[in-house]
Amino acid sequence: MHAEPLVLTATDARGVVTLTLNRPQAFNALSEAMLEALQTALDQVARDDSARVVVLAAAGRAFCAGHDLKEMRAEPAQGMYERLFAQCGRVMMSLQRLPVPVVARVQGIATAAGCQLVAMCDLAVASSDARFAVSGVNLGLFCSTPSVALSRNLPRKAAFEMLVTGDFISAEQAQALGLVNRVAAPAELDAAVAALVDRIAAKPRVALALGKALFYRQLETGIEVAYADAAHTMACNMMDASALEGVQAFIDKRPPNWPV
Repeated sequence: MHAEPLVLTATDARGVVTLTLNRPQAFNALSEAMLEALQTALDQVARDDSARVVVLAAAGRAFCAGHDLKEMRAEPAQGMYERLFAQCGRVMMSLQRLPVPVVARVQGIATAAGCQLVAMCDLAVASSDARFAVSGVNLGLFCSTPSVALSRNLPRKAAFEMLVTGDFISAEQAQALGLVNRVAAPAELDAAVAALVDRIAAKPRVALALGKALFYRQLETGIEVAYADAAHTMACNMMDASALEGVQAFIDKRPPNWPV
């Protein structure tokens, strides 16, 4: 008997790829093996020109409880910790670097690096009973790597309060602070995710890829450089067949016929 994969992959006819964290008995904790499996899945999506959207989901009651603390505590060594957190950072950056939008489907708690995982997805839809925390400080371990993602999603003081208290916030609070886009009743979570995915999948892939890359790139630069980069990106985008067709369709007052 082979153990089930740690990350399940399913792709529909439109190119919507669903990656499901599949370690429910351990609250989908990010062990080294889980991180490796997720990295492999993300690398496969990055190479797939037919992929349009990624949904990051999870099996069981929890979305992700962060790093596997039992694994981390088994053999304390700084070299191992450096390797683990570098591995985690690569996974997080792979989410941002994918040429397609990534939507987190959050059905349960997301804590520490699990909360970081939600923050690093481009979009997030949460069940109304989901909760979020960066709770490492309760164990004497400040959530330093999650703070990078959290501080880029939430207002600064709200992010810092979460980091220094370790307190949970509700799905509604997470939406108000900008950590998630939408909140749905548990029975309506899949429909809410599907509604958002449908809106994205209907858009030209090239425009989304150019736009996503520019969106994150310009955030890390000064405003003058950001505008120059954005102008160049938009000019390149305008020369793409999809944009030319979209503009012509608007002029002709007809629906666009997107190039394949």
